[in-house]
Amino acid sequence: MAKKKMKIRAWVDGGKATVKAIIFHPMETGLRKDKASGKKIPPHYITEVKCEHNGKSVLTCYWGPGVSKNPFVSFRFKGAKSGDNLKISWVDNTGDKGSKEAKIG
Repeated sequence: MAKKKMKIRAWVDGGKATVKAIIFHPMETGLRKDKASGKKIPPHYITEVKCEHNGKSVLTCYWGPGVSKNPFVSFRFKGAKSGDNLKISWVDNTGDKGSKEAKIG
């Protein structure tokens, strides 16, 4: 079946939430060639990442082909409590998308 597409860790410390997430994605630029066939590998990269805290947007990132494979994102924000809901979602240039929810610890 499909492999896990994202891993999230979030906790509150000193009145701020710290979020660390890794998105499992190939992030192909469209410039590399397949070693076996010599043909270019088509572009396949994340274009937008959003993070919501209890339904309210706290982060939006617009990415391009220059971001590495399996990108890692880390950020902090105020106003979170332990047990709050956190949702991270992404969309790529092929229309594929993924999201994951987690509780802040």
